[in-house]
Amino acid sequence: MRFCWSTLRVKNLEESLKFYVEIVGLNITKRYKSTPGKEIAFLGDGETKIELICNDELKEVSYGEHISLGFEVNSVDKMINLIKEKGLAIYSGPFQPNPNIKFFYMLDPDGLKIQFVENI
Repeated sequence: MRFCWSTLRVKNLEESLKFYVEIVGLNITKRYKSTPGKEIAFLGDGETKIELICNDELKEVSYGEHISLGFEVNSVDKMINLIKEKGLAIYSGPFQPNPNIKFFYMLDPDGLKIQFVENI
């Protein structure tokens, strides 16, 4: 068995695409309208893939507080600077629970926690 992707329902596809391309650094690999009022986009390469689904009828999105998506970065400090330059907020952190890892969280446009992790 092999993991395919994580599917995220989003309220605004353009806003979410901007976040996942400009902040997370994923590439759009496929984008199409599946039915009237519903558009789907796939992002990422290799083992990191996300499917974004935007349905015009969807008014609210709720992921819950106990789920996050984690992405490895070369430098937590550089990522924090990028986020601040873009006028975005850090949700929590940075944390360094041991000498080998450092991370922080921010929220995507729909409130999903995104974790950026530096392996030291």
